[in-house]
Amino acid sequence: MASRLPSLNGLRAFESAARHMSFTLAAAELNVTQTAISHQIRRLEEELGVQLFLRLKDGLALTDDGQAYLPGIRTAFQALRQSTEQLLESRHNSVLTISTLVSVASKWLLPRLPAFQQAFPDIDVRVSASTDLVDFRKGGIDTAIRYGRGDWPGLRADWLMSDEIFPVCSPALLNSNPLNAPADLAHHTLLQVSGMTTQDWAAWLGAAGQPQQLAEGSRLTFDLALMAVQAAIDGQGVCIGRSTYVEDDLRAGRLVAPFALRLQDDLGFYLVTPHETAGSKKNTALRNWLLAQSNA
Repeated sequence: MASRLPSLNGLRAFESAARHMSFTLAAAELNVTQTAISHQIRRLEEELGVQLFLRLKDGLALTDDGQAYLPGIRTAFQALRQSTEQLLESRHNSVLTISTLVSVASKWLLPRLPAFQQAFPDIDVRVSASTDLVDFRKGGIDTAIRYGRGDWPGLRADWLMSDEIFPVCSPALLNSNPLNAPADLAHHTLLQVSGMTTQDWAAWLGAAGQPQQLAEGSRLTFDLALMAVQAAIDGQGVCIGRSTYVEDDLRAGRLVAPFALRLQDDLGFYLVTPHETAGSKKNTALRNWLLAQSNA
C-alpha cells in the first residue's frame, strides 16, 4: 500500500519557514497570515508524528527531525519549480520579463533589444522599469539588472559593466561657452541626479583638483538620469554623466565630453536571476547575449 503524502500546503509552509527561519516572513512570501502558517505547520507535524520546529523565545530553530527532513523537501520544490519553468518554456512564444531602472532601460537596454529579438524570435521580451528592488517570487519577473556590488542573497549575479563618471554637454553649449579647463565649470549650470549618484560632481571635481564649492553653485537636480542627460542634450547645462547613460549619445554626437578625466565607479551593473531559474533557456540566452554585448 502506497504511503500517503502529507499536505502540500503544510510542506510549502515548512519549506518557506525553514528557509527564512520565520513564520512572519513565510506568511508574507506565501501571501497568507502568520496564524495560517503556524496552523499549517502544526497540522503537518501532527500528520508526520514528529516536531519540526522548536518555538523559542528569540525565534525558531529546526529540530533534528526538521533538519533531516528539509533537504528532501527543498529539492522537491526546486524540481517542481524547474519542471513548471520547462513546461512554460515549451510553448512557442516564451515570455521573458526583465526588471531594471528606468534610465538603464531607456539609455542602454532598449537600444540593444531589437538585436536580441532578432537572434531569439521565439522569446517575447517584456521590460518592467522601476526604481524598486523586485520580489522575484511575487512580481512575475524572470531577471533584473541591478546596480551594486553583486552580493544579493539567493540570486545569481553576473557582472555586466561598471560606470565611468565624467562631465558631458551639448556641442552647441560648448561652442557658445567654452570649457577649456575644469575651473570654467563655475560659469555653467551643473546638472546632476539625486539618490545614489548625488556626490558624483563632488567626486569628479575633487579628482580634477577643483574646490567642492563648485558643485554648490548653479545646479539643476533630476530624479532620473535620463532627464539629466536630456537636459544636457538640450543645452541646459553640463551634466555629470555616467558611461552607461551617455555613451550612445556621445557616439551619435548629441553630447561631447569636454575633459579627458574619467572616474571609475566602485560599483557596477549586474544581471541577477534566482538560482532555481538561472539555468532556464530564456534566462541563459539573455545572459550570454548581454555578456557578449558588454564585452564587445
